[in-house]
Amino acid sequence: MSDRWISELTDQGARFADGRVGDFGNPVVELSAVDGGNIVCDLSHDGLILVSGEDATSYLQAQFCNDLLSLADGVAQWNGWCSPKGRLMATFLVWKDKQGYFLQLPRALQTTIQKRMQMFVLRSKVTLGDVSADWVRFGIAGAQAESLIRAVAGQVPDKAMSTLQVGAGRIVRLSAHRFEMVAPVDQALAWWRELSGQATRVGASVWDGLTIRDGILTVLPDTQDLFVPQMANFELIGGVSFKKGCYPGQEIVARTQYRGILKRRMAWVHATAGTVPKPGDPVYAREFADQAAGTIVNAAPDAGGGFDALVVAQIEALKGGSLASGSLNGLKLTLKPLPYLVPELA
Repeated sequence: MSDRWISELTDQGARFADGRVGDFGNPVVELSAVDGGNIVCDLSHDGLILVSGEDATSYLQAQFCNDLLSLADGVAQWNGWCSPKGRLMATFLVWKDKQGYFLQLPRALQTTIQKRMQMFVLRSKVTLGDVSADWVRFGIAGAQAESLIRAVAGQVPDKAMSTLQVGAGRIVRLSAHRFEMVAPVDQALAWWRELSGQATRVGASVWDGLTIRDGILTVLPDTQDLFVPQMANFELIGGVSFKKGCYPGQEIVARTQYRGILKRRMAWVHATAGTVPKPGDPVYAREFADQAAGTIVNAAPDAGGGFDALVVAQIEALKGGSLASGSLNGLKLTLKPLPYLVPELA
């Protein structure tokens, strides 16, 4: 994160915690702004790896579970890196330009993932670089987000998971009303100053909540190597290709898809009260007695005083509607509708 960017955020009231913007001084108002308002959020807690070189495409194609050969200019992609057991070690937002492939993932994982990826470069003509400090990243969301972006940038990507280069920067449309702005610091400051004057500045947990509502998991250190992609609905958001060639764990991912052996799925749940759980915390259901029925994937506070979370749980438990956090008699977790169809739960 550049010093100028930190200074800008600090001058506007940002309070930092654990390497993230915790809030801008009024977390209750910031959480409330999500419903019916427009928000802007610093995303410097995510890092960027640039994969470049003449073998970059073939190298990533052999490592990741989605098809990089089909990734056209102007398109972003969800992608993942699996262990040999077919379980997600990291998830990425990926886009490419003339420099190469940009992989966005949590900073908490970036160093270890980048080192591990480097081990598999071998003789390939590939360079992996940490370019997090070169590009400011922030999100904007809300019913008027598109018109606000158009006013400052002149144009907007036209559909979900499309990107648009504007000057030296890039705009990524994640969903109908959620966007990411990526640019060098000068351009990012100009965008931020204009947009933050018309939208509520919010902490990182507010953006986490929007990602949860979109049904997009983020693998974190405590949830690495736990979920086959389908458990986390990753194929439902276009994060897995079943037509590409081999990659680590591919046989297990394919077997899960074609043999009908999937017993867990990811769901969005809500609690009306209680402390926000941590990724990796267990959830319970009466169908499984004292045995954990699932795992918290991501969680974020809700404006009403409770929290929203993504959980990967036994399909039987999800259908039974008795999920609870912490213990069998803990906080009741109510299923909320995801923006895409989960066949097993329909």
